[in-house]
Amino acid sequence: MGAGFTATRKVGGAVVRNRAKRRLREAARLLLPEHGHAGFDYVFIARSGAPSRPWPRLLDDMKSALIRLASENGAPSPSPAPAGASLPSSR
Repeated sequence: MGAGFTATRKVGGAVVRNRAKRRLREAARLLLPEHGHAGFDYVFIARSGAPSRPWPRLLDDMKSALIRLASENGAPSPSPAPAGASLPSSR
């Protein structure tokens, strides 16, 4: 199970972005073993509230997101092929 973390410049300067990613990293370290699924990779995107959000609320938000992802059948659904992508040739 892999995890990636990102924060855009909209979140703030480098110091603020790094703080947001550190907080997300720690929350993922605590929650992924219990709520993550083996074989899945997770990408956490810091939003503007991540650096200053109260710690218990950040944990609750991440836990809710992981539970919501798991409730969606626990496996990714196959994405439909784009129109005309793999249609056999009629020639």
